[in-house]
Amino acid sequence: MDRTQLLLVGLPLFLFCSDIIQLFAPPPPKPAPHRHPSDSRPLIQQQPPPLEFPIQKDGGIGYGNTVSIDFCSSCSYRGTAVTMKNMLESQFPGMHVVLANYPPPLPKRLLSKVVPIVQFGAIGIIVAGEQIFPRLGFAAPPQWYYSMRANRFGSMASIWLLGNFLQSFLQSSGAFEVYCNGELVFSKLKESRFPGEIELKDLVGRRIANSRVMGAL
Repeated sequence: MDRTQLLLVGLPLFLFCSDIIQLFAPPPPKPAPHRHPSDSRPLIQQQPPPLEFPIQKDGGIGYGNTVSIDFCSSCSYRGTAVTMKNMLESQFPGMHVVLANYPPPLPKRLLSKVVPIVQFGAIGIIVAGEQIFPRLGFAAPPQWYYSMRANRFGSMASIWLLGNFLQSFLQSSGAFEVYCNGELVFSKLKESRFPGEIELKDLVGRRIANSRVMGAL
């Protein structure tokens, strides 16, 4: 092996070994800070100032008061309820506004559970009435069955749409009731209208003022 080949082989090996040594060698110590000979004062390590976070304080004209807005969710009143909620929270800081569904009366709720059963039963009769009616004791299906059977898909679509409309009507209460600290301040069921934003703000403000006066007494 001549000198050129030895150099080409030895130089990469030398660089590789030096990299391995530097990899496992401990890091060099940090140099001490330079001090003037005449400066005899001890070094004081400066610490960064502590972080200061804003302290959230409970307060506001609406603090401690709760407003409940019970609305008909199936009547698409949620947008109005959210608008009123944002308005009250901005006008009365600290107030807790709760949104909830106002259910319909119990008879309407029970009937709304029956509607899907009637829907599927009517569609089943249209599809397999020729096997169902004999099992029910009929010698032959009635005449209205053949009329609906003639337009099978149109009859099923009409039953489905009519059932959904009836179920939506039975599940709707038409309510938009506003309570402040458990007391009713506005009722759409009684007034047959929605409250205005200024009107609702005044009603809630009066209720808060009255409760403070009663609490002071």
